[in-house]
Amino acid sequence: MTTLLQQTLNGLVGGAFYALLALGLAVIFGVLRVINFAHGALFMLGAFGAVALGHSGLGFWTALALVPIAVGVLGMILEWLFVRRLATSDRLYNFLLTFGIALVLQDLIRMKYGGQAQPYDRIPLNGQTDLGLFTFPTYQLFVLAASVVACLATWLLLTRTRAGVVVRAATERPELARAYGINVARWVTPVFGFGCALAGLAGVLAAPMRAVTADMGGDLIVVIFAVVVIGGMGSVFGAVVAGFAIGAVQAVGNLYVPALSQVSVFALMAVVIMMRPVGLFGKEEHA
Repeated sequence: MTTLLQQTLNGLVGGAFYALLALGLAVIFGVLRVINFAHGALFMLGAFGAVALGHSGLGFWTALALVPIAVGVLGMILEWLFVRRLATSDRLYNFLLTFGIALVLQDLIRMKYGGQAQPYDRIPLNGQTDLGLFTFPTYQLFVLAASVVACLATWLLLTRTRAGVVVRAATERPELARAYGINVARWVTPVFGFGCALAGLAGVLAAPMRAVTADMGGDLIVVIFAVVVIGGMGSVFGAVVAGFAIGAVQAVGNLYVPALSQVSVFALMAVVIMMRPVGLFGKEEHA
């Protein structure tokens, strides 16, 4: 039982990254109807931003404050320069565009840092925390708490502020929002940047505990898309719940059936799609 609890907690820590990334994807897809394949590359940029600031002596906490903002601004620039030009085109074109952006960002990082993993100089909150039945790395507990706080703050922003209500309306029912006179286009760029900032935040949190390479986002993005599909395309709540749940399922699966743990998310996605094509918390679009 102790091993199971410890492995489940490990899974929730992994799910913290899934939740943050899927939350950003869900918000972007909800407003723009864009499948942002560059999301993984932005996650990677967040991790490299943390490494770069760490090497410069500014430290983790400075990176945690500045890097997500920088990644969010970059996302807004990419949306303004490229993504919006294909807004009225078939979704496949924006998928191909963001896929190309991801490849460019990865190659730029390879030119700068090469193909080797970049070490993080000083792990913050290094040590173990006694949880009674077992001890657990303090930093990983911080990652879990930070993800929960970020997801909760996003939920409060979307439900307790006027701007959040407008964005949520544009996310969940964009056609109805336009019918009520809401200028959805006005919110596109900041919402895209906000979703990208969440990816940057996840990257900063991942830097001290994962191998920081140019391919780290590409290896993760396919799983994140599966998480978003399971939760429901465009569903903010579904993205968070599915992210943490998939992390726990993978970790427990790795404990009992290691050979199948990596494919469990896709098997679960297939089952969900067959039973409920719009995802667990998705809403059907009406003509």
